[in-house]
Amino acid sequence: MKQILFLTCIAIFSGGCLGTKKDEAMKTENQETVPIKTEKTQIAILGGGCFWCTEAVFELLEGVESVVSGYAGGANPNPTYEQICTGNTGHAEVIKILFNPAETSYEQLLVTFGECHDPTTLNRQGADTGTQYRSTIMYVNEDQKQLAEAWKSKLGSELEDPVVTEIVASPVFYPAEDYHQDYFRRNPNQSYCAFVIRPKLKKLKLGEDAKDQ
Repeated sequence: MKQILFLTCIAIFSGGCLGTKKDEAMKTENQETVPIKTEKTQIAILGGGCFWCTEAVFELLEGVESVVSGYAGGANPNPTYEQICTGNTGHAEVIKILFNPAETSYEQLLVTFGECHDPTTLNRQGADTGTQYRSTIMYVNEDQKQLAEAWKSKLGSELEDPVVTEIVASPVFYPAEDYHQDYFRRNPNQSYCAFVIRPKLKKLKLGEDAKDQ
């Protein structure tokens, strides 16, 4: 974990694999397959580095009904946080977003996705390094695939560096341990939240802190 309170500078820049192990009894053991959509909602699966950050961003977006942090894209079932932190399981830290297309669109979610992380760094976000932190869009249908490819092409034409975001069909999604869920909301004063997530929310003009700008 990133709770290294006596080393603030590390907490500002370090990744998700620092810290003590949690009781694996907290792990949500059941896997979740990904429904394409329901009558009034749709699913998006995105990975842009530490899921504490992406979860905090997307929970604040209009039209987003829920966000679940989890793991996807690896071989072994029901991975633990300690396992994926090795970078050897093939999983990425991702979020599963349930959104109402009447209030927001998949395209708008992708715009925010591009703004809340760096899609030009391969297997890295800031000091978080490893394949588990890769930039990834896991589409659940062909429409999402086409929209993701169009987003990547457009963004690539606007940025100096190549966009390295992978676009893949959605694999099995495994919810992360309970202590990862709603992490910023439950731990707003934790050092990583205070020095990394809160400034990001301010930059994106999201949440209560954005009113101070």
